[in-house]
Amino acid sequence: MSATKQILHEFRKRADVGEFLQKELSRAGYGGVEIVKSPLGTRVTIYAVRPGIVIGRGGEMIRTLSRTLEAKFKLFNPQIAVAEVDVPELNPNIMASKVVSALERGIHFRRACYWALNGIMGAGARGCEIKISGKLTTERSRTEKFREGYVPKVGDTVMKNARKAVVSTQLKPGLLGVKVVIIPPDYRSPDQINLKESISTEEKLAEVSVPTSEAAPEATAAESVSEPSSETEGETKIETTTPEATKTAPLKEAKGEEPPKAKESVNVPKKPDEAELKPEKPKGETATPTPKPGEKAEESKEDAKSEDS
Repeated sequence: MSATKQILHEFRKRADVGEFLQKELSRAGYGGVEIVKSPLGTRVTIYAVRPGIVIGRGGEMIRTLSRTLEAKFKLFNPQIAVAEVDVPELNPNIMASKVVSALERGIHFRRACYWALNGIMGAGARGCEIKISGKLTTERSRTEKFREGYVPKVGDTVMKNARKAVVSTQLKPGLLGVKVVIIPPDYRSPDQINLKESISTEEKLAEVSVPTSEAAPEATAAESVSEPSSETEGETKIETTTPEATKTAPLKEAKGEEPPKAKESVNVPKKPDEAELKPEKPKGETATPTPKPGEKAEESKEDAKSEDS
């Protein structure tokens, strides 16, 4: 058997297993099957709304299904596992089965389809489409569609992410088919555009403003006064920096000349205090009182008279 025929045979077998489980587990809310082959056997995972019905009393239903799958569909050592469906409204197999069961009970097809459509969109789906075909109201068959939300039709992302299911039923007028397509909530289209939130004016100013540590004062002259050191007590050292020297320094270095000194140190002698200039008096002498300005004037007048005489 060629590789192409082998692939087609496997797909046909999977479809037959799905149809068989759909009929057997309709009461349990069948939601699909996943088949994975391994050297030790075939793992079959069944998704259902009510797993207890699939398992049966004491696992009897599981053992019956495993024997049937091995004998009828030639599955090697089938190991069946049952998983519960978290959100049944987002499972196309379950919703298609509910529409079919409503049609079998005699409910009008439009009412059944709109009920399923509202339930799917209420669960958070991005889009949904229900298509029903067959002899709906007359002897002539036709197709009606019920759509809501965003439902893309073509593309690789649609084939990978869109969930589809087809369920058929035999009624008195004829065969009816129901197809359900659900776009899940986490679907992201390649042409989807996400708009950024508007930035406030305060955030814009914070981004534009430059930190103060980076800004260097180049044009202003800086003067720094250093405290007198212990070696040169009594002298104050003043350092000045002129902006002209800082500007002309790189030009003269390029010409080969020596740049002027940027800093000049000037030693300014400290003025002695008045207390230091006054001579110290000996201990034995008494201090003569200092005359007042009026007394000095009278004494000078008396001296002048004595000289005239």
